[in-house]
Amino acid sequence: MSEITLRELSAIGVDRLKGVGDKKLASLHEVGVDTVLDLLTTYPRRWVDRTNECRVSDLVAGQEALVLVAVRSVSKRVGRNRRTLVEAVVGDGSGRFHVVFFNQPWREKQLREGAQVALFGKPEVYRGGLQMTNPIVDMIGDRTNRIVPIYPQSEKASLSTWEIAGWVEDALKRCEARGLADPLPSGARTRLGLIGRHQALRQIHLPETMGEKELARRRLAFDELLRVQTVLVMRKRALERDSLGIRHDIDGELVGRLRAALPYELTGAQRKAIAEIEVDLAGPHPMHRLLQGDVGSGKTLVAVSAMLTAVQGGHQGALMAPTEVLAEQHASGVRRLLAGVTVPDPGNLFGDRPLRVELLSNRVTGAERREVLAGIADGTVDIAIGTHALIQEGVQFHSLGVVVVDEQHRFGVEQRAALRAKGDGDVVPDVLVMTATPIPRTAAMTVYGDLDVSVLDELPPGRTPIVTKWANGPLMEQGAWATVREEVAAGRQAYVVCPLIEESEKLEVASAQETYERLHHDELKGLRIALLHGRMPSAEKEAVMDRFRVGEIDVLVATTVIEVGVDVPNATVMVIIDADRFGIAQLHQLRGRVGRGAHASTCWLVTQEVEGRNPRVEALVATTDGFELAEVDLDLRGEGTLMNTAQKGRSDLRLASLRRDRELVVLAREVAFEIVDPDPMLDDHPLLLDELRLLFTADDEAFLFKN
Repeated sequence: MSEITLRELSAIGVDRLKGVGDKKLASLHEVGVDTVLDLLTTYPRRWVDRTNECRVSDLVAGQEALVLVAVRSVSKRVGRNRRTLVEAVVGDGSGRFHVVFFNQPWREKQLREGAQVALFGKPEVYRGGLQMTNPIVDMIGDRTNRIVPIYPQSEKASLSTWEIAGWVEDALKRCEARGLADPLPSGARTRLGLIGRHQALRQIHLPETMGEKELARRRLAFDELLRVQTVLVMRKRALERDSLGIRHDIDGELVGRLRAALPYELTGAQRKAIAEIEVDLAGPHPMHRLLQGDVGSGKTLVAVSAMLTAVQGGHQGALMAPTEVLAEQHASGVRRLLAGVTVPDPGNLFGDRPLRVELLSNRVTGAERREVLAGIADGTVDIAIGTHALIQEGVQFHSLGVVVVDEQHRFGVEQRAALRAKGDGDVVPDVLVMTATPIPRTAAMTVYGDLDVSVLDELPPGRTPIVTKWANGPLMEQGAWATVREEVAAGRQAYVVCPLIEESEKLEVASAQETYERLHHDELKGLRIALLHGRMPSAEKEAVMDRFRVGEIDVLVATTVIEVGVDVPNATVMVIIDADRFGIAQLHQLRGRVGRGAHASTCWLVTQEVEGRNPRVEALVATTDGFELAEVDLDLRGEGTLMNTAQKGRSDLRLASLRRDRELVVLAREVAFEIVDPDPMLDDHPLLLDELRLLFTADDEAFLFKN
């Protein structure tokens, strides 16, 4: 008899289990459980350790605790303003106490006399005895095991945890004879100290000890991560196999000329990233790399170096930005960097020709546009900068070698296809994707798992660190305005950022308008203040920005339109109003608009007065390291926010958490490479292949198996 596979389990309906009649079948269907596989992957949401919880006599007022008790009596009454109140007396051999529930009338039916329940809550002293208000209730039934699994219960579907536990036990018992098939090669299993899959499934549902449950969770979480990583690694290798790249000349003179022209030394991180990129560029497969760099870590220089590698071999570079404004800023930044660099040209009388950088945006029209397009087509334009319009129809490159994509997180399959079309014949240009949003390493491996990652985690010399302060309430806010007045008096400039108002852009503009008026007449009276917001026509926005750049404006009051890419080295203060409305990543991005010159800079985070802590604001005050902040953010927000920006098929993570299982993500990725590299189509791993086909959605399958 062969072992049971997941596909077999997914073909057995739950109606085959004892005790599942039509009514329970409908209830199970409602919570998404139709097959035995669905049931066995409905994991307990917690485990109650009977050997370890306290007795009623151990309860201490004000300390959260878990107690196992029997219900002695229950009553319900309707109090003032029609609120229902359910009261129960519960106890064990050592004593009893009261429990009250407000506005949960159904508790009266749930807590029948004699029922065994686990209560989790904070007891308080009330009328001389202890009382818990609205505790978490887990109905245990008459389970005798030492550790009781508590399953997600559904009041609506009327399923109780012990019913689910009974069916799970029945299903596991029936798998016992044949055992479950294990797709993980035994070598990897032994090396990583993982238990077998059958044992893991049994131990997560019926552990004897909490330690057994942990071993089971680790193995099953690893399986989830391995599936995701195998898919990503297969996709990465397929991209490399199916695409012909350009073997770039990395020994040309241009990159050296750029370095010689720089007034400063590269950071170690920049040198390392450039070296990693050059190895990719020299290879036969197209590069597909993510460059993660914190605000101000010098990503542009690394990107320009990659494009020059293409130019020195007779190809072209392209830099794509998400907006027109950013494309224009990149164009001026790149031109500044390349001001003195010339290209060796044997056909030229002087032996060199100037390097030609052109901007292609919607504002470039008429004859000028025709000239730029002609230059891109005949190869006289070395580097083209623009929005995604660069890879659309009507733009024909002479020989596109390297494409840099800025802040476009999901540079997707369609864009890659468009690039392929811009390449020479079947040759695909090398792609470097840049992002200034630091992403925790494990998340990057999962969200960008089909890219190689380079990280810039050092600030270039000459950058002064930014001091961040928290103004908790109106009194402390005065300190922020004092800083602005001092800096302006010293000849510097400031930003005031108005809060993000989710409900409407209109409100956001109104709030910016109001702040502008208030500062103009009150706190910053006498200074030159201007307003910038998203609803202004773009010509007007540009005019305001230009005046701020040349120093005709002291204080710019703005909504978040300044978040990315604005570069005014003379601005040394930022005041962010209602800072608690922004996320950590966004506050960090905003803060990166100051501290871009040689002067010390300050960022004030203004909030309503709060008692106690504000972990987000405190994290920003404590560090300016974006990678550290990304880890804090992951801890504070959980990974939901991360995953829903990624593709589907990640919903497969039921037990694994990018936050808790940082180490497992790395191991799963290593094992995925070990499996896929010698066996790209998983011919020797039919079980694993079958599970991927079973558990991933059709979209995922499309890229998995179209090779």
